[in-house]
Amino acid sequence: MIAAAGCGGGERQDESEPEGDFEVEVVDASFPSKQKLARPSELELTVRNAGSEAVPNLTVTVDGFGRRSEDTDLADPTRPVFAVNGQPVQIGTFAEARDATPRGCDTAFVNTWACGPLEPDGERTLRWSVTAVKSGPYEISYRVAAGVHGKARAVLAGGGAPEGAFSGEVSARANRTLVGPDGRSVVKEPQ
Repeated sequence: MIAAAGCGGGERQDESEPEGDFEVEVVDASFPSKQKLARPSELELTVRNAGSEAVPNLTVTVDGFGRRSEDTDLADPTRPVFAVNGQPVQIGTFAEARDATPRGCDTAFVNTWACGPLEPDGERTLRWSVTAVKSGPYEISYRVAAGVHGKARAVLAGGGAPEGAFSGEVSARANRTLVGPDGRSVVKEPQ
């Protein structure tokens, strides 16, 4: 007897996602326009549910942490502009490092975080800690959704999509770091 198992079959992944428009407001969106190599920074978004129904699954996609190279000799043409920082966490008795992205919002989708329901008039602030690793101009864009499969759509009060972009420059000049007079401490230039 031969048994076969595979993907597919069963309930569709988007089957339980409600269909419709859910009104949201991007209350705050910030990311420094002037950056330096090797200096950490935070991208921060605060989203409010401006409607009368709960947003089923507040989802944010961020594009621009990496850039596609045109070099056809590369196995993976994606090259980072910003590296997502790690943060230490304790999982059971083991020390672990996790991406410094919105906690509890990880998905299998590239650059997409799903943070669960957002009640009417509720607000959620999402933070990404990143470090610039490539100098030059950058553009980071984000878009907010009400679900991961496209059936539940986030909309602004006046119509349109809740999305935005940040642009700026990463200086080629890295942080200046010196050893302090005691020979042990590290002194950094003011930010």
